[in-house]
Amino acid sequence: MKLIHFLSCVLLLTCSTVHSSQGQLPESLTSEQSETTSAYLSPSSVDLETQVLLEDQNKEIARKFYEDLWFTNNTDKYKDYVADSYVVHDIGDRKGVTEHAIEQKIIADRFWSGGSWDSKIDYQIADDDLVATRWTANYKAESFMSKIMFGTGSIPIINVFRIKDGKIVEIWNHRHDIDSNMTLPFTIKGLFIGLLIALFPTILAVRYKRKLNRLTI
Repeated sequence: MKLIHFLSCVLLLTCSTVHSSQGQLPESLTSEQSETTSAYLSPSSVDLETQVLLEDQNKEIARKFYEDLWFTNNTDKYKDYVADSYVVHDIGDRKGVTEHAIEQKIIADRFWSGGSWDSKIDYQIADDDLVATRWTANYKAESFMSKIMFGTGSIPIINVFRIKDGKIVEIWNHRHDIDSNMTLPFTIKGLFIGLLIALFPTILAVRYKRKLNRLTI
């Protein structure tokens, strides 16, 4: 019904355009129908401006979050941007996990304690309460543990924040960890599993060899 009503409004507007070019308006186009036509065909500039303003504010919240926690060592400001609890969707097993805001400070401090950042935002887009930020993380590892766990290098990261009442309430994290030492735990795990698989037949071979030696004596 809404589609039919919308199409009738388009038809009425078309008729009015034709008749107006001839210097007259059709009698069937009443003032009520004209208002209805305008409501369907003209978006509310007020609502659009409000949404654009909200999206700009959300992008600024995301931008300041990076500037204070990841571009400069001002991690104590985490409360200004992150809700008391939030939901995170990360790579690996950290999916749909609810965390306290302090966790964002702990993560940032872990990196700052072992090195320094020289990162930048590449671009941002916003859609209603969601903000997507693509940024390049340039990290210089300085401590021994940071060199092993994180390494020095540059990786692209895409984060999507859902923002409610001026605070981040949900985070989607997409990192290109293949370019960093962050995949090292998986490499060690794979190596350990491989060694166990290789060790099992080796042990069997040694046992069988001993049995054969006893039989030949």
